[in-house]
Amino acid sequence: MAETINGLYKAEVIHRRGPWRSFEAVEYATLEWVDWFNHRRLLEPIGNIPPAEAEDQYYAAADNIDMAA
Repeated sequence: MAETINGLYKAEVIHRRGPWRSFEAVEYATLEWVDWFNHRRLLEPIGNIPPAEAEDQYYAAADNIDMAA
């Protein structure tokens, strides 16, 4: 799975948006992409919501189960 994400990152950010003028430019573009990947990318298998939202829902449900026990 990590190889798939790395390949996607390189294809969408590094190769498409280069050549890069500085390390800082690559770092900033990487931060933008990671934010998109985790917080704005919609995934159909989890209900067309971003992964971060699905994670929040998972832990909220787990907290509710713990409180009920």
